[in-house]
Amino acid sequence: MGHTHKRPDAGGSTAPTTTRRPSGGVDQPYGNAAMVEQLGSAVTLLQSIYHGTVDQQPLLDPVPSEVIERAAAEVASWAQMPYRVVSVFDEAYPSSLRDIHDRPPLIFTEGDASLLERTGVAIVGTRTATDLGKRRAAKLARDIGKHGFVIVSGLAEGIDTAAHTAALDADIPTVAVLGTGLTRTYPKGNATLARRIVESGGALVSQFLPKTSPIAANFPQRNITMSGLAVATIVVEASHTSGARMQARAALRHGRSVFLLRSLVEQHEWARLLVQGEQPGPRARAIESIDDVVRNLQPSVPLPAFQFG
Repeated sequence: MGHTHKRPDAGGSTAPTTTRRPSGGVDQPYGNAAMVEQLGSAVTLLQSIYHGTVDQQPLLDPVPSEVIERAAAEVASWAQMPYRVVSVFDEAYPSSLRDIHDRPPLIFTEGDASLLERTGVAIVGTRTATDLGKRRAAKLARDIGKHGFVIVSGLAEGIDTAAHTAALDADIPTVAVLGTGLTRTYPKGNATLARRIVESGGALVSQFLPKTSPIAANFPQRNITMSGLAVATIVVEASHTSGARMQARAALRHGRSVFLLRSLVEQHEWARLLVQGEQPGPRARAIESIDDVVRNLQPSVPLPAFQFG
């Protein structure tokens, strides 16, 4: 199945940190997890929001005690669930996510959490994929996985499903990053695939509380986390409204490699702009063969020629 690879130093983020001044009066990196880390605890952050400071009024009314009690009961219930829960304060928090400024405060994992410390490559794209797109995603998953990379995707229909399924069929570890809590599956039709991922030694990952339902606002956050977990993102098929496009842009901000199939670049202006450089900074790469991906991630690997067809 290949070798386990450590993440290359180049995989770390070089994106600048955006700062703002919250109610506590301290310059903070943007993002909930970063603010919690700098203030020392979520409690301190909430105190600054709900109780204010000497020179600033509270931003919100105090939290009722019954709300706090319900929250405490929910946290206690996690101990009865078959998940690993880590926060940004834990040593077990995925090292790849520490590289990004918009990391989530919590990570829930069902299955083999050690895969989050392996070098992962995200294969993503539209839910309404063509048959050709699905075949290309499957081929990518098999060929990249053979070189020891973990296949990361989002459990969505279309490209994601093709990538996960191909990895499982080839006995390659795969990680699904969800836009719901781990007690929910979206789409419901992929419940069997989710179980297969866990039972085959893969992992389901979520930044959301276990009972979180699928809502539209969750999925852009999921894509940001998937970008952080992976050393590279490959977009197979995607329109300008696709979450895969947003993930590609997030990955560039995170200092990750981004690969777009040549056919995608030829068909969509947004993809051409990412390759040409729509703004100063890293650019995506248009790829025509599997060689273009693996040799950029692992230059010493000799590969047979293979064109996407």
